[in-house]
Amino acid sequence: MPSSNTSKPKTAIRKAEKLVDSMLFAERSCMLDLSKSLHEKSLSYPQFFLLTYLANEDYLTMSKIAKKMNHTTAATTGLIDRLEKFAYVKRFNAIEDRRKICVHITNKGKRAINELKKEVIDNLANLLSD
Repeated sequence: MPSSNTSKPKTAIRKAEKLVDSMLFAERSCMLDLSKSLHEKSLSYPQFFLLTYLANEDYLTMSKIAKKMNHTTAATTGLIDRLEKFAYVKRFNAIEDRRKICVHITNKGKRAINELKKEVIDNLANLLSD
């Protein structure tokens, strides 16, 4: 068997290992910076991820949020309560079924998500330029 065929898998594995190391380093760096920014905005990671879901939708029902977040509806209610307290989201009753509670992100919530995303993008761009 020619040596080029046997060296390709080893080379690919080394490249993959290097890529994984770089990805993990970038993730750690971005998450550490994100953690500081979330703290400044009084947000937890679950609240941040929920706001990113809501930023891409007109609204979500409480049951859909619970399913997306893999939470109980009670835990989801607590999550929404806090976000509503900081005016990041608003709740309303669905027109077609007033028993359904819907949640949408406010402009303040959108601004917070956009600022946080920009910080992550800037951090990642700095890492890539190094």
